[in-house]
Amino acid sequence: MERVFVLADERATHTFGSKLAIALITAMRAVTTHGIQVHLSGDLGSGKTTLVRAILWALGYTQYVRSPTYTLVEPYIIGNVDGVPLLVYHFDLYRFVYPSEWEDMGFREYYDTQALHLIEWPERASGMLGLPDLQFVLEVQGESRKLTARAYSETGKACLAPC
Repeated sequence: MERVFVLADERATHTFGSKLAIALITAMRAVTTHGIQVHLSGDLGSGKTTLVRAILWALGYTQYVRSPTYTLVEPYIIGNVDGVPLLVYHFDLYRFVYPSEWEDMGFREYYDTQALHLIEWPERASGMLGLPDLQFVLEVQGESRKLTARAYSETGKACLAPC
């Protein structure tokens, strides 16, 4: 399943992120293992972190969301889904030189938890991540952004449908 969205400005990005967050919460209730994997690709400044910020804020996170460019991963515990805290891991693989760094950093261990995995620059770990539930490719188009969304699983399709 593929859909294309034009996000006219940051407000439109936040609106999209809010709709997606509601769908993600619903999907997390149905997922029993390994959570949901979302890949975000695009050039520097294309809006990957802005979209992640919109999703996290819509999920109920109230603090500033920074890009984990230097820390590589930022963990979040947000509210709860049916009485269980929602775990979110925000990865930024921009600084990876070799895909094997994914394993070297021990990131595969994060997949042993039922969590939402938001991964910027997934192509830097090519072959190590597997097929995502959702893939977002962001492109700058003047002041707006073109977002090409692809769903590769039934969970991904369920998340993308209401957006």
